Amino acid sequence: MDKSMVKNVAINFSGLVLPTFVSLVTVPAYIHLVGVERYGVISLVWTLIGYFGFLDLGMSMAAQHQISKAHAAGDPAQRSRVFWSAVWLNFGTGIAGGLLIYFGAFAYTAYFAHSEASMQHEVYLALPWLAIAIPLANVSWVFAGAINGMERFGVYNTNQTIGTFLFQLLPLGAAWLIAPNLQTVLAAAVLARLIAAVLLARASFKVLQIERVEWPQRGVAGGLFKFGGWMLVSSMTSMITDSLDRVLLGAHLGARFVTYYTVPQNLVTRLNMLPNALVRTLFPRLSAIRREDADGMVRKSLEFLNGVFTPIAIFAMLVLAPFLHVWVGREIAIASAPVGRILIIGVWLVGQASVTRIMIQSQINPATAARVGLFQLPLFVGALWLGIAHYGLIGAASVVALRSLLDYSVLLWMSRIHARPIALDMLTHLAFLLASLGVASAIDAIANPLRAIAAAAALASINAGWSVLTRPELRSIARGLLRKLSERVRGRANVPVKARRDA
Repeated sequence: MDKSMVKNVAINFSGLVLPTFVSLVTVPAYIHLVGVERYGVISLVWTLIGYFGFLDLGMSMAAQHQISKAHAAGDPAQRSRVFWSAVWLNFGTGIAGGLLIYFGAFAYTAYFAHSEASMQHEVYLALPWLAIAIPLANVSWVFAGAINGMERFGVYNTNQTIGTFLFQLLPLGAAWLIAPNLQTVLAAAVLARLIAAVLLARASFKVLQIERVEWPQRGVAGGLFKFGGWMLVSSMTSMITDSLDRVLLGAHLGARFVTYYTVPQNLVTRLNMLPNALVRTLFPRLSAIRREDADGMVRKSLEFLNGVFTPIAIFAMLVLAPFLHVWVGREIAIASAPVGRILIIGVWLVGQASVTRIMIQSQINPATAARVGLFQLPLFVGALWLGIAHYGLIGAASVVALRSLLDYSVLLWMSRIHARPIALDMLTHLAFLLASLGVASAIDAIANPLRAIAAAAALASINAGWSVLTRPELRSIARGLLRKLSERVRGRANVPVKARRDA
């Protein structure tokens, strides 16, 4: 990858890392204030809102795709037309979704969620706020897509980080100062989303040099729908498969077990920050370059991701249990750590699959990636239902990991790149992860946290060393980092002691 790509990945990664620290602090506080069951209900409610992401109709990704092409062609007028067409379409569908969510949330709470009557009453009182959240989310996605389409990742991440901080802290403050119930928490969350939407809107106007409001144009809207329709199918199937485990756990076992599953899931999903940063960086660039250049970029990106992400996943797998013990207590740690370790493998595979998916969407045909998800969905539903029924939390996590492996394998084959060396590299790293899973299961990490940390450091170092020795791209990056570090150390040593003190 060239220097600009590495820089953009670093910017996107930083924008994903910073909110994580706030989340790590706020989750225990939420559970303490609202209780285990109510926190589980909040998670399920936001999952239901996520289902209404289909009302985006793929406009945000389609707008990003078209804006990146228009930017590469030097056509600001086309950028503006694409932007406003996507904004108005998403605003209209968002209003429709806000009305529909009354019925969806009511039906799920009344007939599927295992909650007490008082908890259901709190959900009903929160429904107006949930309805408002839909159009806010819809237009925010377009603003974000427009900024990323211009590859202004610093601008996007600054605004997104502020919005995420508000989304984590405002509801917690409202629960503490006003009342620890659902309607108060969700109302504060919607207020945070509103502030974040305003920030993104102002930033997108500035980046795209928007000077006036325009109405949607039929020709532009048609092009967005053509690309976005299949992107919608992909996002819908991904959204369903990503959240169905929690929904079915709630239906089978109740809200308490959703918390035991959601706490490690939310934690280990944060590991996907590096793949997400890479994907966010790659999509607009892949949309604007030639196919032969895209092939090389994807191969190097997957090598980079395998080499950097695997040591992180290995380390996380072995230190997960003691971290959960300190973070949320012994009870949740004992129930959640085995689930989280398996989910780490699933998250790692999802990161690999995401790179190949955007390659197909930007360079081949978004319909191809969408059909893969559609084919897998019924198989996943049946396997997940059986896994939960027979093995509970472990069954759900195992099915999720296996589905991720199947998804990656199919997408890699359909991306039409030379897959054999990539697949062999992936399988080697997967073997490291499975070995780490065995070690983590054998160690009582809660009782012996230092032993777990030592094993994590050793296995992660071995994996990182193997990657550097076998992959020229990673060797080059490592040499560059060592060279810069050495230059800084030498430059620091050459500065007189008095000058350093004055600085």
